[in-house]
Amino acid sequence: DIHHGDGVEEAFFTTDRVMTVSFHKYGDFFFPGTGDVKDVGIRAGKYYSVNVPLRDGVNDDAYQRLFKPVMEEVMNLYRPSALVLQCGADSLAGDRLGCFNLSHRGHAECLRHMLSYNLPSLVLGGGGYTVRNVARCWAYETAVVLGEELAEDLPWNDYYEHFAPDFSLQVTPSPTMENANTRQYLDTVRQQVFENLRMLQGAPGVQMEAVPHDPEAAAAEADPDVRPVSGAAEHPGEHF
Repeated sequence: DIHHGDGVEEAFFTTDRVMTVSFHKYGDFFFPGTGDVKDVGIRAGKYYSVNVPLRDGVNDDAYQRLFKPVMEEVMNLYRPSALVLQCGADSLAGDRLGCFNLSHRGHAECLRHMLSYNLPSLVLGGGGYTVRNVARCWAYETAVVLGEELAEDLPWNDYYEHFAPDFSLQVTPSPTMENANTRQYLDTVRQQVFENLRMLQGAPGVQMEAVPHDPEAAAAEADPDVRPVSGAAEHPGEHF
């Protein structure tokens, strides 16, 4: 997603139980204005929030220059037991609000990389303001999750005319859009992120217990037509 994941980050800003990682546009008063590389969490969550700020025009090669090494380091140090991936389509080229220059294949390469860790994964959508490209992106990435290959030419459907003039699955980057993410800038951001990650003391130890499902021991479902009995005192007004 082109926007910083501020809400999710805030929810886990003080805990080490979840590590949040956000790759996003930062600077120039871009919404929501948060997500500096120095924002790393507080208290028990310090260094468990990872922010990778990017500039306008980032393309597939530049994005992967940061995404893969950063995520490899995160996975090596934190060793999560599950992944949640938010695949916002507003980082694609041609988005009405976004200012990145990613193709659908470059976008999906991030998903493919994370699925290669073979962990339980929840894949979510997200932003996207050029609707035809949102459909292209999520159709293609659903195929990536399922291990299927899709033809580039779109089949006839009720919305076929929305995909004119090429009627293709492709999201083509703009050849004239300037990439403000220089090699020096990308290397500097990567170095800063790695320095933050080195402050971690290793993956947090969390005691886990498997709870077996025993249908015979499960409590009977409550009758929806019977008011549950409560030990709390009732106010007379509840009966009027």
